[in-house]
Amino acid sequence: MEDTEKNTPLPSHVAIIMDGNGRWAEERKRPRLFGHKAGVDSVREIIETTRSLGIGYLTLYAFSTENWNRPAHEVSGLMNLLQRYLQSELETMLKNDIRLCCLGDPDRLPKEVRKTLVKTIDDTRACAGMTLNLALSYGGRSELVHAMQAMAEKCCRGDLAWENLTETTISDHLFTAGQPDPDLLIRTGGERRLSNFLLWQLSYAELYFTDVKWPDFRKDQFFKALETYQSRQRRFGRIVVHLDAE
Repeated sequence: MEDTEKNTPLPSHVAIIMDGNGRWAEERKRPRLFGHKAGVDSVREIIETTRSLGIGYLTLYAFSTENWNRPAHEVSGLMNLLQRYLQSELETMLKNDIRLCCLGDPDRLPKEVRKTLVKTIDDTRACAGMTLNLALSYGGRSELVHAMQAMAEKCCRGDLAWENLTETTISDHLFTAGQPDPDLLIRTGGERRLSNFLLWQLSYAELYFTDVKWPDFRKDQFFKALETYQSRQRRFGRIVVHLDAE
């Protein structure tokens, strides 16, 4: 996975839908939360690998707006797991120069979890080696509504003229403002859909789906996804003309 003239360079931004934790646990006759706990090890390994490869941005779909509809005991377990993860990984993030950002509506998170999240974001704010986005209480459609509301408010105040709205204006009002759009989306667990994830930002992303469930998705599987990405020709609607050397 080297940046060569023959290969597409490594992506600057990778987004991952971490799917299959619950089914992985059920296959082993264990509670679904057992699968989520096992998935944390995959999170650590993928973050470490992303950082070592020099990929600047990694976005992990950790908890969607729809996930609030899961059984209360599972939601509570996921929130506790999130808080423990943030507390245990802060030192590692600082050591590896990783900045944490949150995409979504953190106000819906339990108070103590939100407090830990805000502290981790503040403590890593100056880190510049890699940006780790955790999509928490996140939905792509609600993100777009949030952006439209913010732009409408500016129009009403006279700070923004509606006739000057552009795609860039919309991008600047999304949770990912200031970041490049993902070049590669990976979804584990066998499903082939976006599930309301980064609907605007994934417009030109390469999509990679695998049947491997998230707790089993480690460095080797990540390399395979990146190698598949590098084998693709990204044209963005253009025609690539190859000129034979004289």
